[in-house]
Amino acid sequence: MKQLNVRSVARIAAPTLEDVRIRPYGVTDHDRLVRMSDRLSGNSLYTRFFSGTPRIPDYYVAAMDRLDHWDRDALVALVGGEMVGIAEYVRDVREPSRAEIAVLVADLWQRCGLGSRLVGHLTRLAARRGVTELGADVILTNRGALLFIRHGWPAARSRTEEGAARFRLPLPPPVTAARR
Repeated sequence: MKQLNVRSVARIAAPTLEDVRIRPYGVTDHDRLVRMSDRLSGNSLYTRFFSGTPRIPDYYVAAMDRLDHWDRDALVALVGGEMVGIAEYVRDVREPSRAEIAVLVADLWQRCGLGSRLVGHLTRLAARRGVTELGADVILTNRGALLFIRHGWPAARSRTEEGAARFRLPLPPPVTAARR
């Protein structure tokens, strides 16, 4: 029987944030995004898409395939070549300095800083492209997202509509989300 030394155990340990690669969503990511559904609970899908979908919806996957990387862009988090997170912004056509933001993180990667890292990178990218304010709709049961916004934008106020908190968040955030 082969004995494992400490170095061998470290190599097979669970991945950490240092193992995550963040990059723009690309043409080869379609299948990765579809497979990410297998790493999401019904609750995670509900808090992102506001509906009881069993998988990432086809319309969303198709929209990601049509990113223009200016008015609509997304960053993905990859571990071992598989997608574990995605964050996107969509610019408001009536107010080009505003954009809506949305984040989806695989269940096993929630509450470990991956969402914060994705948002930090995405907000800097959007700001470089002239976005000065983000809009975010957060379902009221998504305590993690609500706490994240309160931490990153302590003065942010929301209005409640149809079970969701609607935020307007200035860029750059007063507290940099990526430092969490």
